[in-house]
Amino acid sequence: MPCQILIVEDNPHLRSLLNWQLVQSGYAAHAVGTLAEGREWFNSNLLDLVVLDLQLPDGDGLDFCRWLRAQSDAYVLILSFRGSESEKVEGLKAGADDYLVKPFGMQEFLARIEALVRRLRARTPSTALQFGALQIDPVQRRVVLGDQAVELTPQEFSLLYVLAQRPGLPLTREDLLKLAWPAGIDNPRTVDTHVLTLRKKIESDPRHPRFIQTVRSIGYQFLIEPATYS
Repeated sequence: MPCQILIVEDNPHLRSLLNWQLVQSGYAAHAVGTLAEGREWFNSNLLDLVVLDLQLPDGDGLDFCRWLRAQSDAYVLILSFRGSESEKVEGLKAGADDYLVKPFGMQEFLARIEALVRRLRARTPSTALQFGALQIDPVQRRVVLGDQAVELTPQEFSLLYVLAQRPGLPLTREDLLKLAWPAGIDNPRTVDTHVLTLRKKIESDPRHPRFIQTVRSIGYQFLIEPATYS
């Protein structure tokens, strides 16, 4: 599953450029221009990394960084014109994992992102999700139903894991394409096809699914009961 990156940058040209570069590099990126939009996106999406400008129209990026650190273990890369040693130290003390001074070259930016992603992948992985008899192990990319292993394709697993991380949250087909598919796949019917095959593999009655539920006029949601962790 692609690394999920949020860009919070008020300069529309730089915001668009960073987003394009990250998508071209194989990441799942989303860009916003205000702290309010950043909070809204954070609250409804699972993020791995946040690229954060410090000078934003609706507040101080350092305060947002502190708020992020209290809410999540997502990595934070600060972008700022403030380049003194004391300002960098302040950013790192606020919870940032790296600090890049503007203006910067795009190759350096991507190298900083790649370094943080390597750290992310080296972290202790999360434990398996357990939904009744259904267990989803993100480390082994393995699914077990009862005492039987369920054979899923890599894409089926990515879709299932994205849904299972957000139990009870309705996701549109467009949301699922962004979160579970590589960049460039944009046909919403692809989601429906994979949901049908997943239901055949994990539901006792695919016509009356327990785990993957259809939300009329929206898309799909996973089992409403919260997961436990094994």
